[in-house]
Amino acid sequence: MPRRFHHNSPRKDRPFIRVNCGALTGTLLESELFGHVKGSFTGAIRDKIGRFEAADGGTIFLDEIGTLEPQLQVKLLRVLQEREFERVGDTLTMKVDVRVIAATNVDLQEEVAKQTFREDLFYRLNVVTVYLPPLRNRREDIPRLIDHFLDKYNAINDRKLRRISRDLLNVLLRYPWPGNVRELENAIERGVVLSRDEDFTEDLLPLSVKMFAAQRRGNHQSESVESVTKRLADQAISDYELREGEIYQLVIDQIERALIDRALAKCGGVKTKAADFLGINRNTLNKKVKDLGIEAVD
Repeated sequence: MPRRFHHNSPRKDRPFIRVNCGALTGTLLESELFGHVKGSFTGAIRDKIGRFEAADGGTIFLDEIGTLEPQLQVKLLRVLQEREFERVGDTLTMKVDVRVIAATNVDLQEEVAKQTFREDLFYRLNVVTVYLPPLRNRREDIPRLIDHFLDKYNAINDRKLRRISRDLLNVLLRYPWPGNVRELENAIERGVVLSRDEDFTEDLLPLSVKMFAAQRRGNHQSESVESVTKRLADQAISDYELREGEIYQLVIDQIERALIDRALAKCGGVKTKAADFLGINRNTLNKKVKDLGIEAVD
């Protein structure tokens, strides 16, 4: 997506530079971003230009921006505001004109509240926000992504992995994918590399997905949600028989309260994460928490 923004902008003929901020830390990341001069630190055997300088006139994509250390946050803020920086170990100020696109898989507002991410930098970055829901909240995309990754890695590895059983597809649809699309892509790539024929079998999956499949089979041996729901409906009608006209709301309120309470417990009481986990809008969750008298942290 960042590359599309670049190629559909007036900067399309200038460089597009990508930096994974989580891959390096400290002086190494500072050198990667801003460059260094010879002798500025151990291993700096020659002058080096940084990614910002290389992206001059174009676009720089800062992935995993939430991992940036405090001192680098200060330097990045200066680049965004003043369009200038110094290489590591240098006193010469460099001017630069770049579009900055940043991505993160953490809630930066929460990081600001915890004082691990600068508030001024957050608001300087937060000009146009594109929110991409986690894969578990858009499961309808999973079959198309699987087909895409199968085509891609079959071609690369000269394989013909294609057939996926309904049961295995259901596992892939229900697995929570904490690593989002990258985790799904890695799982499909692994399956293709290890495959010997056209059948995508469970033994080709990563251990985490296989464990989820085994747990799911074990859960099926116990009472299903469907049967529990039917028993709940029978019990509610019996218990609230004398409260005609109120039954629906009484039962729904109890179910919502229990479901939200469990989701909040799973997410450490953080409403943003719980709303994401349940697949509902955060404002909706806030209203439910207030109306139902549920305790939660902001």
